[in-house]
Amino acid sequence: MIKLDSPFQHKGLSLKNRIVMPPMCQYSVEAKDGAPNDWHFVHYVSRAVGGAGLIIMEMTDVHPDGRITDYDLGLWSDEQIPAFARIISEVQKYGAKIGIQIAHAGRKAQDAEVPVSPSPVPFSEQFKTPRALTTDEVKEMVGLFRDAARRAVEAGVDTIELHGAHGYLIHQFHSPVTNQRTDEYGQDPALFGIEVIQAVKSVLPPDMPLIMRVSAVEYIDGGYGLEYSTELCRRYREAGVDIFHITSGGEGPIGSGGRPGIHPGYQVPMARAIKEALDVPVIAVGILDDPHLAAATLGDADLVAVGRAMLRDPYWALHAIKRLHGELVPPKQYGRAF
Repeated sequence: MIKLDSPFQHKGLSLKNRIVMPPMCQYSVEAKDGAPNDWHFVHYVSRAVGGAGLIIMEMTDVHPDGRITDYDLGLWSDEQIPAFARIISEVQKYGAKIGIQIAHAGRKAQDAEVPVSPSPVPFSEQFKTPRALTTDEVKEMVGLFRDAARRAVEAGVDTIELHGAHGYLIHQFHSPVTNQRTDEYGQDPALFGIEVIQAVKSVLPPDMPLIMRVSAVEYIDGGYGLEYSTELCRRYREAGVDIFHITSGGEGPIGSGGRPGIHPGYQVPMARAIKEALDVPVIAVGILDDPHLAAATLGDADLVAVGRAMLRDPYWALHAIKRLHGELVPPKQYGRAF
């Protein structure tokens, strides 16, 4: 029986347990230079001390205008590598593995003077109307993802996650709502994501798995559903994705596409469906705060991501394992508390 403290192995990624801290933006780069600072150091290292098996650093952007806000992380320059490396090496000292989520916000880049997107469709009336990328610019964007991934590898990550969910650029290309192009990237909505995957894989060590976060269902007028996203993931798997991180929504204000019932575990069936259809490891997420629910999710998913609960409690992983199994090996400095 798989338990929360069961180890997980896929290619060269070896985790001590099944608990993932998913990427959550901190909006804390006060210098606006894209480089993580002491806040990020304490934030991520404390979760490693707190027992998480895998930590995925927040959305880190491939271009200054690809940030949601100017207070977000970026990896568009080699000068940013040392600040990431400092955090990564310290996290690894405590037995956790760590990745970085590589992304571009596209039309959701709030501080960009003119955001870019596959097509000039704004996110909402409160957002700027984006400029459509030219075909040549799309190809250049693929190179930006590759270069950011190369920098992440140089910084020492154990894995990389591509953000293909929540309405950001890769998602904007594979969504019928936001991709109204007539060129090759419109004729094949998956093409941009496929080229990004292939480019990123070209700079990853052969044994390093690539994770991709995907919104399995859109809740907007004209949005796609699970059947569409499953086929999308099939093509992304063939391009080189090793593990899928299954979430939903984010492409626009919720409309007639169906309002989700936001309850603990509501996204787990989507993760299970993609896992069963494609025979790939998946990460489930979605209000899995209760340790018993998180543990029960294993089987439907290979790993469980616990987000907001881990913001509230940096030691959620230790507390969950102690509550469920009664035994764990805490940091020696905290041993007397357990």
